[in-house]
Parts: sequence; structure tokens; C-alpha cells
Amino acid sequence: MSTPTTQVVRPAGAGHETLYVLLLCLIILAVAGSVVIWHGESHEVSSVGSHQLDARRDLSASEQGIYADLRVTLDEIHLLRQEQQTLPTPEALAEEGFAPFAQDASAVSRGNHAWQLLDVRAYFGQSRTPTVAGSFLLRLSANDDAAPDIWLNRDNRLTAPADLSDAALESAGWQQVIAQFDTGVTRQHRH
Repeated sequence: MSTPTTQVVRPAGAGHETLYVLLLCLIILAVAGSVVIWHGESHEVSSVGSHQLDARRDLSASEQGIYADLRVTLDEIHLLRQEQQTLPTPEALAEEGFAPFAQDASAVSRGNHAWQLLDVRAYFGQSRTPTVAGSFLLRLSANDDAAPDIWLNRDNRLTAPADLSDAALESAGWQQVIAQFDTGVTRQHRH
């Protein structure tokens, strides 16, 4: 028999393998960073006028709820106007259960507005608790496809406006509520 021999096998140096892995990670990060920068979009901050309020940023939760209800109910108002050849009264809308005209628990908690039809072209909802939600004005146009024209006034001692022009409403402290849909909200890309 031969004498046993012991052979010592040295481990491969981890320095080269670590260097290759780090180099690969840096390449991946550089490519990912360049893709993000290349496909990045600039976000333009859209501002609203001094006589306007942004529906998402400037309204309280109660006011946002009333605003959303008015936008939804506007479609029903247009349909009823076409059927009856006249605008439905706030009482008729309340009987049908259309928010915010219906006097339910939601309406009471959102300011308990008293609604009235003005000059056969606008609905005025006077808030009984302006600290919760301001008073609303929904102006209607002859065109059913027009965007909703909703105004808000948070004054405690408010009466129904007699003049419904933009200038008269602005001078009386009314602010137009607008809805802006930008990438900050939708985050959808159309390719």
C-alpha cells in the first residue's frame, strides 16, 4: 500500500466573484435609472383662479359629498327637464330621493341645506350649518352636455343671489367649484 497523501485545495478567491456581482448590480441600476428618467413625465402644477375652488383640495368632506351628489343628480335633472319641458322643483327631486335634495340622515349631517329653484335656471341650497358645509348654487345651461357649474359660499348670513352672472356671484363672495383631473389623481397613461 501506498502512503496516504493529503492534498490541500484552496478555495477560489471570493474577491473576483464579488466584484462581478457588484458590477452587474451597478449596470442594472444604471439601466433602470436611465429608463425612469427617459420615460418620466413633468408634472405641471395647475392652479385655480382666486374665484375658484378645487373640488379635491379645497372642499371639506361634507362639501365634497354634496358636490359629487350634485354632479350625479344633474344628469337626472336634465332627463326630467326633457320629459317635463320644465325644471323639476327641489321638492320633486327630494320625493324621488335624489341627493342632496332628499332630507335624509346624510343631508342633515352635511349641513342640512334648504333647496330652492331660482329663476328657472339654478338651484340654491342654503346651509343651515355653514361650519359643516357652505351653501351651494347649481347653475344650469341650455345645453345638457355642458359641464356642471357649481358655486360655493361659506358666509353665515347668506341670501339667495338675485343676479346669477359670474361677476355678480364673485363680488358676493361665491367661488366656483372646479374638478381637475390630472395625473396626480388618475395616474393612468394612455399610450
